[in-house]
Amino acid sequence: MIIRSICSSKLKKLIFPLSLSAYTHKNPIPKSFPPILENVYTQNPAKTLVPPFLFSFRNYSTPIKIQSLPVSRDGNFEESISDVVCPGCGVKMQDSDQKQPGYFIKPCVKTPNYKTPISKNPVADEPEISFSLKRGLLNEDVEHENQENVENPGKKGEKPVVCARCHSLRHYGKVKDPSVENLLPDFDFDHTVGRRLMSSSGARAVVLMVVDASDFDGSFPRKVAQLVSRTIEENSRAWKEGKSGNVPRMVLVVTKIDLLPSSLSPTRLEHWVRTRAREGGAIKLTSVHMVSAVRDWGVKNLIDDVVGLAGPRGHIWAVGAQNAGKSTLINAIGKCSGGNLSHLTEAPVPGTTLGILRVEGVLPRNAKLFDTPGLLHPHQISTRLTRDEQKLVHISKELKPRTYRIKVGHSVHIGGLMRLDVEELSVDSVYVTVWASPLIPLHMGRTENVSTMPEEHFGRQLQPPIGEGRSEELGKWLKREFHVNGNMWDSSSVDIAASGLGWFAIGLKGEAKLGVWTYDGVDVIVRNALLPNRSYDFEVAGFTVSKIVSTADRSSNKQRRDEKKRKLSDCTAEKPAKPSTVDVASNTC
Repeated sequence: MIIRSICSSKLKKLIFPLSLSAYTHKNPIPKSFPPILENVYTQNPAKTLVPPFLFSFRNYSTPIKIQSLPVSRDGNFEESISDVVCPGCGVKMQDSDQKQPGYFIKPCVKTPNYKTPISKNPVADEPEISFSLKRGLLNEDVEHENQENVENPGKKGEKPVVCARCHSLRHYGKVKDPSVENLLPDFDFDHTVGRRLMSSSGARAVVLMVVDASDFDGSFPRKVAQLVSRTIEENSRAWKEGKSGNVPRMVLVVTKIDLLPSSLSPTRLEHWVRTRAREGGAIKLTSVHMVSAVRDWGVKNLIDDVVGLAGPRGHIWAVGAQNAGKSTLINAIGKCSGGNLSHLTEAPVPGTTLGILRVEGVLPRNAKLFDTPGLLHPHQISTRLTRDEQKLVHISKELKPRTYRIKVGHSVHIGGLMRLDVEELSVDSVYVTVWASPLIPLHMGRTENVSTMPEEHFGRQLQPPIGEGRSEELGKWLKREFHVNGNMWDSSSVDIAASGLGWFAIGLKGEAKLGVWTYDGVDVIVRNALLPNRSYDFEVAGFTVSKIVSTADRSSNKQRRDEKKRKLSDCTAEKPAKPSTVDVASNTC
């Protein structure tokens, strides 16, 4: 009777929840059932019997199939694109599936006066009734004051809505769901940015090659430098022949110079940078700038140079490796220029920017600035590390030297990631200075004892890697040989650098044969010394003093004590109890 009295639309809503609570049956369902059951229930291990009157409600019983949303890394380069992108990372935003990139939560609607300050002054403070109250002017004044507070609350405007990933990076310093990033396609620089730079027509292009000063060779974009240099040569030749040739400008920006020692000469640094850039393929540099986006060093000069090169309608592209500091640099440019710039997401996590992000309101006239996703450099050892291991490698303060004076037959470890063996020397000893994160522990000892180091100390006293057996996941431990020479004792002459980690600075007056060990695929190069200075106080043999080493020592000592107690307890339990004997002779009177 109830079913007859209810309309069909309400009946469907009433009956649909009942299908979820149907009882189960041990025997399989025969194949003679209607086709609807084959689509809905054949995936469950326990078959479900459904009342016959549910067969007609096909739309309410079929499972919902969630299709993956189309994702890309083109961002908002084209003004005609109607898709909304995240102002922090450039990914296309959507609010339908939190397992897809670009998911965001719509903020709740707030009343206009939710920020109106509340007066907490008690009424009893007034000794008597004021004249304004007697005249009836109090309500009028309060209403006028509240209206001004609502219109001008005295605080900044509403923050732009960002995706859940940017929100997690800004407030917690980590990615909320790392598996979501695997759904994004790889950033194809040649297809998205390269083809626009190679075009002989269109707006004038200015390429800002952003390089990390503390990892210059590891973060230097060689392919981009070679591509732009080749384009400059071809378009310049075409322009001289009277054809259309849009010649791009290439500006090298060395960021994070505040991490280098303040004693370093700017002239020496610029000469060293130009030499390394020329060897890396940047043979057509327009200018070089040393910048610290955190302390605003050199940002104003960079803006003036870029504005003059781009012109009124130029396009400026910020290109560089992951975690090189592109977004931080653009935020500093917007702050220095006084433009209305939405804050880009900054985090010490590689690959913070996911799509091309057009930044407006920073440069004058119609010039446009674009932030691009970081280029992946597999030869950097930091790309193989976990987030906790990257925190140890990441350099956030001014570098301090740690120097050893060692002889032939000794080795120096930088954590569990790199080792230097002194195999042959034409002199008595050599100075080895380590330039790396101060959080990474070091070890110096005899080369004959290094065979036991990976098994006994990697992942414990020597971190990163963190954890036992983690070093095997990083790859094969390989050796490279280098023959170096120097002509002075007072300063370092040669650097042996590992991409994404740091470098050994070698100081000697003679020749040396050195063996460098690291994981397969990590780029190790020899170059002229960047920082010639060394420490006045030498490190001693053994492990350096650090929190990691002390924690690992306490853990190992505790294990030894527990093992010793266990052996003593086992020996005591195995010993038979001796019967007590009484000396009769001593008890006689």
